[in-house]
Amino acid sequence: MKISIRAAVEADAGAIAHVHVESWQTTYAGIVPDAYLAGLDESLRSKLWSEWLSSSALVFVAEWGGRVVGFAHGGTNREPVGQCDAELYSLYLLKEAQKRGIGAELLRAMATALLELNFKSMAVWVLEQNRSRSFYERTGAQLATSKVIDIGGTKLMEVAYTWPDLKVLALRV
Repeated sequence: MKISIRAAVEADAGAIAHVHVESWQTTYAGIVPDAYLAGLDESLRSKLWSEWLSSSALVFVAEWGGRVVGFAHGGTNREPVGQCDAELYSLYLLKEAQKRGIGAELLRAMATALLELNFKSMAVWVLEQNRSRSFYERTGAQLATSKVIDIGGTKLMEVAYTWPDLKVLALRV
């Protein structure tokens, strides 16, 4: 089946919310408290995505077999990480869409779009225990810093990776 990457539109909010919630529940099981994961609400998340899709942030979706199986969300850095001027806020795929090159395609689309907006570099925050961290390392991201965050009453370590040159990333992945 063919995979296509495109800019998200507001009508994608429900599909993105589904990917967001389901991927959190599969990716963070055993890391984030079960009660927190069980309480994730797709309809509430869909409303949030409707708002985010009408903002200036960049959102790309991956379609496979006619349905949205992943997304990438990014834009201006929300907090300073090294010299980075852009941030990958999130990149999630449904479990069955992982390890098929879809994440790399979403990352390439984001890097290319950020370059077109004159951004030079990008950071991403990832839970330290996230087994998918190695994806960012394979794309050339460098470990930069860490911080403690709270999710569902549990303190978790989050690490930041950076790509100092978006041009290299856009060509690499």
